[in-house]
Amino acid sequence: MSLLSVSGLGVQTAAGRALLSDLSFDLAAGQRLGLIGESGSGKSLTSLAVTGLLGAGLSASGSVLLDGVQVVDAPERRLIPLRGRVASIVFQEPLTSLDPLMRIGKQVAEPIARHRALRGTALRTAVAEALDEVSLSDARIAKSYPYEISGGQRQRAAIAIALASRPQLLIADEPTTALDVTVQAQILRLLDDLVEARGMALLFISHDLAVVSAMTQDVLVMSKGVAVERGPIQQVITHPQHPYTAQLVGSARALDDMLGKR
Repeated sequence: MSLLSVSGLGVQTAAGRALLSDLSFDLAAGQRLGLIGESGSGKSLTSLAVTGLLGAGLSASGSVLLDGVQVVDAPERRLIPLRGRVASIVFQEPLTSLDPLMRIGKQVAEPIARHRALRGTALRTAVAEALDEVSLSDARIAKSYPYEISGGQRQRAAIAIALASRPQLLIADEPTTALDVTVQAQILRLLDDLVEARGMALLFISHDLAVVSAMTQDVLVMSKGVAVERGPIQQVITHPQHPYTAQLVGSARALDDMLGKR
């Protein structure tokens, strides 16, 4: 059975406007799938829909099975145990996804206490281990508020929080967009190593073909809320079947050529 099975997923506004239509894909344990497309293609909306985190005024249709549990129209009480334990998300801007009024250590402790039922010394030890795993071993980090640390440190903290309860699936939604090139490479390497070491499934969302090809084996190309192509990443890059995919590949190559001439 797939860890994540999406069938005919749609997302609509209250007025009936379709934002996502007839999306279907499966993700097995340990598999890595990239979602790629331009801004507004429905990538981030997909990550919210599969975890039951759609905002007010949006509704989902179709089927999303996360570890065998139906997410679409499920009550919140059924979804809370899945978030963190089965699937966790790393968002693209840690400064807005982290609680600005809570110290980093306490934010890491929350999912550990909820899903691993640790308390006292055991909880403090687990928090230190989670931060150390993402190279935030300095004790001052745990006592800091998000605004007191750098962007790269905030993203590492967000990864520590996402992985603290040992999920089976990590969803990374443009996790390096807000970072400079050097820090971006460090975060991608960290994610790659942690996913590999833990044997997690990865749903990696990006507009960057080069990043997706480095992080995943398969890719799903999205345009205007619809999946237009799926296949092994190298096959899709070298032999795109859909005109939109060919346009994406062509744009990436043109940018590479332009940068190479500088």
